[in-house]
Amino acid sequence: MTETKRGFIATIKSYPSTFWVANTMEIFERMSWYGWFTVMAVYVTGKVETGGLGFSTELRGALQGIVPFFLYMFPIITGALADRYGYKKMFTIAYLVMIVSYYLLGQFTTAPSFFMAFMFVAVGAAIFKPVVVGTVARVTDESNSATGFGIFYMMVNIGGFLGPIVAGVVRGQGWEWVFVACSGWAAVNLVIVLLFYKEPPSGADESNRSLKQVGENMVEVLGNLRFFITVFVVLFALMFANLNIWWFQYFTWKVCAFFIPAWLLLNIFWHAIMPKGSGDPKDPASKGRSFLAKRMHCSNWRFALFLLIMSGFWTSFNQIFYTMPEYIRDFVDTRPVIEVAEKIFGESDPNDPTVGIASVMATINDDERKVIESEVQSLLSAASGGNLDEKSLESASEELLASKVRLEPARLAEIVEADSADLEKATNQVIIQGRQVNPEYLVNINAGSIIIFQVLISFLMTRFHRFTTMIVGMIIAAVGIGLSTFSGTEGMIGQGGIIWIVAGGIFIFSFGEMMASPTSQEYVGRIAPSDKKALYMGYYFVAVALGNLFGGILSGELMGRLTYKMNRPDLMWTAFGAIMLTTAVVFLLYNMYALPKHAADSLTPDESA
Repeated sequence: MTETKRGFIATIKSYPSTFWVANTMEIFERMSWYGWFTVMAVYVTGKVETGGLGFSTELRGALQGIVPFFLYMFPIITGALADRYGYKKMFTIAYLVMIVSYYLLGQFTTAPSFFMAFMFVAVGAAIFKPVVVGTVARVTDESNSATGFGIFYMMVNIGGFLGPIVAGVVRGQGWEWVFVACSGWAAVNLVIVLLFYKEPPSGADESNRSLKQVGENMVEVLGNLRFFITVFVVLFALMFANLNIWWFQYFTWKVCAFFIPAWLLLNIFWHAIMPKGSGDPKDPASKGRSFLAKRMHCSNWRFALFLLIMSGFWTSFNQIFYTMPEYIRDFVDTRPVIEVAEKIFGESDPNDPTVGIASVMATINDDERKVIESEVQSLLSAASGGNLDEKSLESASEELLASKVRLEPARLAEIVEADSADLEKATNQVIIQGRQVNPEYLVNINAGSIIIFQVLISFLMTRFHRFTTMIVGMIIAAVGIGLSTFSGTEGMIGQGGIIWIVAGGIFIFSFGEMMASPTSQEYVGRIAPSDKKALYMGYYFVAVALGNLFGGILSGELMGRLTYKMNRPDLMWTAFGAIMLTTAVVFLLYNMYALPKHAADSLTPDESA
């Protein structure tokens, strides 16, 4: 008898209330995370006078790389804890941690204290992540899980879209309100979980693991402890090189360049003198030996290589959130967007910057207003004394940029000379003629595009092999991320990059993401053993973690060296586009030469040797 498939309405009705509660919590959690993370680069590198922290772009990149790296590694442990102690308890703990840590992010202003608060945000998110996904998995079955996870992915992007909008609006009242809002969304989730969430039934699947089994699975999927120590010491060296906080201030990139090769050579030598087979848990030679007296062992080198290759995709992908907001703030003229909006919704009041669509798109808070007024006052004083020179105008233009105002020195001089007797009027004119769109709104093109087009793209891509979908998606993403190369190389106080090219690049990139990101997780099924696909899918996020680490480090270093020091942002975007394109090429070669077609559906560690 042929099984009748459910229709769409019947499928929607098949989900229990816990499914919808979990998806609702996902929206609010993503509003917290992306409400903060999308504006992080702007806040961390913003001038102290305008409410920012004044950190260097290199430190910003390191923070954005290190903390999310652990966020995506922690679920390996927190998922096992949730299976042991219950989902509702872990949700509650996660929200309590988030409420406190998001608020503290806005209170701490030194690098060490801010780092610790940010790390606690990651702990809260890492507790939440496997529990919400586990809830969706537990309350769906084979008949409705595909649609269920599609709905879940949609909720992720709804939260990712709304969060930055709210953050952009409230930071017009002051940066502290961004953190209050993020804590507020976590508080809403705490109420929801306490009142409406019901513990889903547990199944005897691979997710019900003890902490001991977690360790055993890591050995089975990736490698033994010797292998992990060797790799993680290298990763920690990359994390803290040039971080310039605590006792790591002397660990520079030059030191790192000597340390990593020496560490690898030492481990290769130690590996060579250990008995053969001592690293393989299944080999008798490993019995009774401490982990130090064993060889390094990579259980499934094809899967490890796949994760390393995919980290290239995530490295480039993350620049939309790591680098783009800071780049837009300092190097792109977004005034044309406001001009188009004013033609549609009406022009701003020429005497009142707080009225009109521009006041929403480019919020100026009190701290920024004070900086603008101070700079204008200095220019008016210089003009009245006949000392208004090009150097002072250039300096003022650069200071104004920190307050979301882009005016070339010549235009700034015209405003000052026209309103030389009226400080308030001159200040208003500087704001009205030069204010820029909040970067988070433009970055939000990405989430908005996914909400609108993801279902259509997913439907169209079912006609193609998932491998083809991934490769084409990466190529399209490379074009999108690299398109900013052609937006212009004008410096911070010059004309500025062309916003339409930057926005178009984000839009194009989004289509590549819609093709490659969901499919990359499905592609793991080709590598994983047929009876352990869920287990391998969990370790897929190691690639995401590595992409966050590499992406953060490269973002800070390339932004600092190429963009600020050399005034060549085009080289930076070329590099990020090249990383994505190279990943596509390497993945093609991997599929051709490293993945045996006869074992594509049942690749066990023994077959991968």
